[in-house]
Parts: sequence; C-alpha cells; structure tokens
Amino acid sequence: MALSARLELRQSQSLVMTPQLMQAIKLLQLSNMDLITYVEQELERNPLLERVDDGDGEAPAVEPTDTDLPARADAPDWFETEGAPSSERVSNVLDTDISNVYPDDAGQPERPALDVGALAGGDWSSVGRGGTGEDYSLESFVAGEISLTDHLAEQLAVAITDPALRLIGHDLIDQVDEAGYLRADLAATAERLGAPLSDIEKVVAILQTFEPTGICARSLAECLGLQLAEKDRLDPAMQSLLGHLDLLARRELAALKRLCGVDDEDLGDMIKEILALDPKPGHAFGSTQVQTVVPDVMVQPASDGGWTVELNTDTLPKVLVNQIYYAEVSKTARDEEKTYLGECFQSANWLTKSLDQRAKTIMKVATEIVRQQDGFLTHGVAHLRPLNLRMIADAIGMHESTVSRVTSNKYMATTRGIFELKYFFTSSIASSEGGDAHSAEAVRHRIRQLIDGETADDVLSDDTLVKMLRDDGIDIARRTVAKYREALRIPSSVQRRRLKQLAGA
Repeated sequence: MALSARLELRQSQSLVMTPQLMQAIKLLQLSNMDLITYVEQELERNPLLERVDDGDGEAPAVEPTDTDLPARADAPDWFETEGAPSSERVSNVLDTDISNVYPDDAGQPERPALDVGALAGGDWSSVGRGGTGEDYSLESFVAGEISLTDHLAEQLAVAITDPALRLIGHDLIDQVDEAGYLRADLAATAERLGAPLSDIEKVVAILQTFEPTGICARSLAECLGLQLAEKDRLDPAMQSLLGHLDLLARRELAALKRLCGVDDEDLGDMIKEILALDPKPGHAFGSTQVQTVVPDVMVQPASDGGWTVELNTDTLPKVLVNQIYYAEVSKTARDEEKTYLGECFQSANWLTKSLDQRAKTIMKVATEIVRQQDGFLTHGVAHLRPLNLRMIADAIGMHESTVSRVTSNKYMATTRGIFELKYFFTSSIASSEGGDAHSAEAVRHRIRQLIDGETADDVLSDDTLVKMLRDDGIDIARRTVAKYREALRIPSSVQRRRLKQLAGA
C-alpha cells in the first residue's frame, strides 16, 4: 500500500466558544450581586466603560411585564450610551440602538436640623419628625436590640474583677456562637493568651453561671445539664440520660430504661423535662432575622387579577459606552493605541449587549414561570404545578441549557416569600383519575398536612397515607411516600406513636 500526499476539502460544522460568547454565558448565570462585582472589575479595566449614577440624564421608567400578555422581544434596554459617535467605524461596530430606561430616582428632601432652642423651651413636637410632621414614626424611638455578646460582657464586668481573668472572659465570649455555645479550644486559647489552662477553665465555669441558663456550654449535653442543675433535677438517672442522647434521638427507649435504671413512667417524665429545655439559649438575643438573599425578579399582583413581573433594577449595574471619548482619542492615537482602544470598545460593546440580553432573557423565563405557577402564587404550595426546564424552553423558544443558566442563583420575590427560581421546577406525580399530574412538592406538603392532623390514637401508617392520597386523586407508591416522609424528617408511624404516648402520659 503506497503512501502519498494529497489535498482534500471537507465541510463540517463546529461550535467555537469565542471570548464574547463565553462572557455572555457567564453573565447569564450570575446573580445580580455577582453581576455588580463583575461589572466593577470591567469598569476598572476598560477606560471606555462608565458607571451611570442614579439621576444622571433622563431615563423613562421600566414598564413591567404583565403575565396576561406574551413576553415582548423588543423590551427596552436597561443601559445607556452617550450620543452618536463621530467615527463611521464606531457606527458600524455598534449596530443597535441603545436607550436607557432606568427611572430617575427622585432625591429625598433634606432633613431639617434639630432645633435645640425649641427643645430647651419645652417644644418636643418636632422630635423624630424633623419639624415637618410628615415622617413621624414610633419605630424611631425603639431602642436597639441587645446582642448576646453585650449581654454576657455586662455580666462579666460584675462577676470578675481581676483584669487578667476579665481579659480571658472577653476572649471566650467572642468565641460564643449565635446559639450560645462556646466553640473554643481551651488549650489553644491558653497558649495564645499565655495563661494557665486552669485559669481558662475557671473563667469558663464562671461564664456558665451567666444568664440565660445553659450559655457557654461546649456540647448539647452540657447545655441541658446546666439547665437541669439549676432546677435541681440533675440526678444520676438524668446524667445517664444526658450521656446517651444519641439513643434518645434514635428512640431506643428500652436501652435507655436499662442504662438509667428507671421504668416507663419515670423515663417518660425525664424525656418531657428534657423537651421543655432550651437547646439554643443564645437565640433569645439578636433574634432579628437578616434577609441576605436579594431577589432578582419582583412579582406583584396586577389590578386585572394577573401578575406583574419586573426586574429588581435597584441591584442592576448601570453602565454606558463613552463613544465620544473613543472617537476623539482615536483621532490622535498611534497604531498600537488604536488597536488597544478598538479592543476596549469591542469588549465594552459586547458587555452592554450581553447585559441587555441577560435582562431580556431573565424577564422571559420569569414571566413564563409566573404564568405556569399562577395557582401556587394565588392559592399556595398545594397548587404548585409539575414543571421542568423543557416546558419553559418550549414556551419561550429557547434551549433548556439557557433556561437552566437563567434559573441558577436567581431569586424571585412574591407575595408568598422569596424563592429560588429552581424551586418552581418539580417532578410530577400521576393522577389516579386521569386528570392533571400533581407536583411532588405539593404531594410532600399534603403528606405533612395529613401527619400533622393525626392523633395519638390514630397514627397514620405509610399504607394509610397511600390510600388517603389516592382518594385525593394522587397515584403514588408506598416507597415514594416513605421517601418523601424521610425527606421531611418525619419519623415512622411506630416512632410517632411512642412519642405521642409519652407526651400524653
């Protein structure tokens, strides 16, 4: 077989991931907060990108999307550029009209200064209202909530007078978590502070006498033991029970009776005492919940009974491409400088286009999700419909992978709370009557409702739950019910019956 060189022409298709395409895909799956960080980095790197502050220029308000209408492909952009470039090359590169549709943020009226003379004369009518009588609020007079650290520090100042021991106490208090547990390695703390380990242990013993009872414990058993000791209920049997909390968690009551040396009645009383204790005493302080999730999409009821969907523009970065600056600098730039400016202009143009496309895509996906899950928004989780990525992709004419990226790290604020977009995608359970399928999340919600309504005399087994669900038109297998029950962290019917009998004893 002879070897010879020859030329062949072949035609094939391939997908090339250009830097611009990779940028668009990356932006699509970022949350609004991550997007701000990314844009800030681009602003530092690219001299042709500029940040738009609130109130700069004139910007019409963004029109929310009504779920009763189809999503519009010509939705307005949410970034702006300056006037038309003077260079023909710039006009050819930027082949779309870009307009800014951010509403102007009306400036807040300046708060008048406090009139000290009026207060001295006994005129308190303007306190907390700025003298206008329009923003009076009782909340402005509410004292701040004391933190656990401050509460312990106040007690430390009274309990310990020795400066060295007080310093150790402050260091240990700083290592107490929100639940009230001391998460410190005492030996490492002694080495770091250069203090004897006996002094560290002495201070820990003092901290454990502080209020609330059970604070500064190093384990759950120690926390419960401190509370029982205060009630004079830490007898040998209770100490044995605290030493075997793992058996209590597994409901191995026979082994507990043997280890504690008590009968059924005494064990039931001991368990009820433990259940009445506070396993996380630190939560009584600083209990104000801080919502760290910032929604990307806002859903509100519309006047016509539908829903209004709009982007959370407060968290969207606003940028522009300074075309005039680019055109002016290009006139006097050298060849290598023109190359650099051209790359910066192309990058800025792609970024603004990608941001605009990201906003439009999120709006399309969110609007379709709201349309599909109207029952959930109106009536609750029991009416959550089965939904998958393909259903949304087919409805809006996009690929499943695009929908998957859009729903990653995105949150929707609704009248029922803030949910991740992926929450609305659930598997389906067939209907026993041939009707519409049921959402798996709705079925889990129904199982919890049934179990919450049971009594000690009528504890529902998994087989009974299957019958009741089928009577409701849900065709489900027993193993699926057991899987959902375990996912909800609900014990079996045997364990629930024991617990209800002990609680009622």
